[in-house]
Amino acid sequence: MDNKQYFFAVDLGATSGRTIVGTLENEKLSLEEITRFDNNLIQTGGHFYWDVFALYHEIIKGLRIVAQQQIPITSIGIDTWGVDFVCIGEDNAILRNPLSYRDPHTFGMMEEYFEKCVDKKKVYDTTGIQFMNFNSLFQLYAMRKNNNSALKNATKILFVPDCLSFMLTGKQVCEYTIASTSQILDPRTKDLDDNLLASVGLTRDIFGKMVSPSTVIGTLTDEVQAMTGLKAIPVVAVAGHDTASAVAAVPARDEQFAYLSSGTWSLMGIETKEAIINEQSYDLNFTNEGGIEGTTRFLKNICGMWLYERCRKEWTDAPKSHAVLQAEAMKVTPFQSIINPDDQCFANPTSMVEAIKGYCRATNQHVPEGYAEICRCIFDSLALRYRQVFKWLKEFATFPINTLHIIGGGSLNEYLDQFTANATGVEVLAGPQEGTAIGNIMLQSKACGIVKDIWEMRKIIGNSIEMKRFVPQDKEQWEAAYNRYLEVTRQ
Repeated sequence: MDNKQYFFAVDLGATSGRTIVGTLENEKLSLEEITRFDNNLIQTGGHFYWDVFALYHEIIKGLRIVAQQQIPITSIGIDTWGVDFVCIGEDNAILRNPLSYRDPHTFGMMEEYFEKCVDKKKVYDTTGIQFMNFNSLFQLYAMRKNNNSALKNATKILFVPDCLSFMLTGKQVCEYTIASTSQILDPRTKDLDDNLLASVGLTRDIFGKMVSPSTVIGTLTDEVQAMTGLKAIPVVAVAGHDTASAVAAVPARDEQFAYLSSGTWSLMGIETKEAIINEQSYDLNFTNEGGIEGTTRFLKNICGMWLYERCRKEWTDAPKSHAVLQAEAMKVTPFQSIINPDDQCFANPTSMVEAIKGYCRATNQHVPEGYAEICRCIFDSLALRYRQVFKWLKEFATFPINTLHIIGGGSLNEYLDQFTANATGVEVLAGPQEGTAIGNIMLQSKACGIVKDIWEMRKIIGNSIEMKRFVPQDKEQWEAAYNRYLEVTRQ
């Protein structure tokens, strides 16, 4: 891989998006951000929509800049958040901007669906996906119930990254990792389930052809070429679900690892060859999402830095600098106050500070006062929750887990990285921060034949970034704290 290759990645989150050019040269990857933009929800008629046309416009804008700068990109790949989709009419027109997973039309629909359509346990046994009211299955049920005109007139349904690729190429596909978030896909057959589709009045042909990550969808249409000044550049189905692209970027040396995608929310899991669907995974609400090269991402969602971010908005006297604030928190006596970060009371309270104090009061603990004590409580508790989930993962895994890779923005939090190593008792490797964009780009490189498989991808990523290593410390102190955590969270 001596020749320089350029790849154009579109990375869309629920609040913002960006376009990035990744350069591969001599088995090393570098990134350059081209554009950054807001992803705004549109509220109208009692609903919340994504503006898919605005996102398309931003992609075109980024491609124009690439053309003007004469960057010879090899291909284009798009990743986004999961579950949401777009209805396409028989004339290939977008019938309406897609509803957002934040829209309230699904409130109460999940329970009604289980009562009227398919039993809850049967849905999990089929899909292995954790239950969230905004999963595509329940969105479709709500739309059908409400006589949604876009769904009624749809001849195709495309998940958001597949829709944007369609707008660029005119080709309609259903990428596997994004489809796996829908709670309609059976990970055993690796296709959408006919019975679940029938339960919401649909058949398999309304979705595009199922394709795996690193599949070339098509090339830019004549229209897009004229608008951008580019030629017939291929568009690749990367791992359309952003978490799948991020996990593809874990720079692991072998299969014996777990990952923690750390940000506002934390996702902790393992890569497995087959889905894990049993009574224990159902009881613990683990999920099985599509991974790279036929693997499954077996993981659990954990409330992450959401607690800290919400508290920072409330603190009026705390230092603005994360480093200064967190350094002060480290001076506080550890484990004075412990919470379960995933307790329902922290989902979206009016005041996160008061919710944390209230939890500690209710569990007869020291009630933290001031930003330093509350910050220390959050970091201690997150690390202990990570230990609990990590312990479950070790029970599910068919291999020893020797390393925990922390990726995403949260990997920069060295205090929490060290706490996580202490709590789990294994080596923690932190980085990369830009996992999603890196995974997107490396899957494009696989599509054009530069790399042959995930392990070659991960080797290049490991060569391209600096990881920070954290080894477990203070074993007895953390063991005692974990026993206290179990006592507190059982109450």
